[in-house]
Amino acid sequence: MPLTAEKGFLPDFAAIPEDIAKKAKMMFLNYPNNPTGAVADEEFYKEAIAFAKKYEILLCHDNAYSEVAFEGYKPLSFLQIPGAKEVGIEFSSVSKAYNMTGWRIGWAVGNPDVIEALGRFKTNIDSGQFQAVQCAAAVGLNGLQDAVEANNEIYRERRDIVVDGLNAMGWNLPKPKATFYIWAPVPKGFNSASFAEFVIEKAGVVVTPGNGYGDQGEGYFRISITMPKERIAEALERMKEKIGKVEF
Repeated sequence: MPLTAEKGFLPDFAAIPEDIAKKAKMMFLNYPNNPTGAVADEEFYKEAIAFAKKYEILLCHDNAYSEVAFEGYKPLSFLQIPGAKEVGIEFSSVSKAYNMTGWRIGWAVGNPDVIEALGRFKTNIDSGQFQAVQCAAAVGLNGLQDAVEANNEIYRERRDIVVDGLNAMGWNLPKPKATFYIWAPVPKGFNSASFAEFVIEKAGVVVTPGNGYGDQGEGYFRISITMPKERIAEALERMKEKIGKVEF
């Protein structure tokens, strides 16, 4: 499903052809979103649920960034919306909020029939996560959540450095409400790959070309704010010095 800036990087269900909708069995959504940083509101989820009910589609919501949000914003769980449990399930993870990126562990909740089927499927492909990882995840989930808030403040500060730095060079980016990604259009005269190449050659800074996320990502690049603020500030200074003002 194309995600465009005009639609707030939300899928346009009305644009999905009827024959495709009738054949579809499963739909994946991901908000707060990687790579765009977009967020979804209650009205969007109501529309998604109605669409899934109409066409009998299983809706799977990837909510891995549910706890990574800024300035009081609280991302919605898809399951907060009436009717959600009738049509789908939601996935989440300790990777993002609890800094356990390499220790892969998460969970799924929602429609009991779907969860039961997922459980049966998983028993045939693996035998459970390493127990120490399970114990570490339990400590994170059951303990005080001060560390999550502290992490989010670190990400907010890094986000501001990136967005303010890019905007000073000619971009006009809003500050994402959630995730640790900045999604930005490439300047005039570039495509995603050529701009990424230009930045690394001129400034020694790596950005991710947006076309790596699909055809609709062409014309964009992604910055991840997972490095220390000093390194991020250095990267923006290099870009400002070596590239200067850009045009769109």
